[in-house]
Amino acid sequence: MNIIKTANGDQLTIAIEGRLDTTTAPQLESELKASLDGVKSLIIDLGQLDYISSAGLRVLLFAQKTMNKQGSDNPMVVKNSNAAIMEIFEVTGFSDILTIE
Repeated sequence: MNIIKTANGDQLTIAIEGRLDTTTAPQLESELKASLDGVKSLIIDLGQLDYISSAGLRVLLFAQKTMNKQGSDNPMVVKNSNAAIMEIFEVTGFSDILTIE
């Protein structure tokens, strides 16, 4: 998994490439914990994500909860999910929790 961070003022974009699973989820969680201080808007770009497991979903939920505490009206947006990832979001109910564009 690769994580590409792009900061623009108080907005942070994190692009995730590869697989977000039990092995790689701790890496993303560490990156988020180190990067979210002072961020008002978080964009998670899943355009290059091939797979997400329950461990990956848990990290997204952690990010959502953190951003709800410190963000603006729409503190976290998930973008560019492919059909397989969208299906996982819908089956698990995450499509109701996350703001997905």
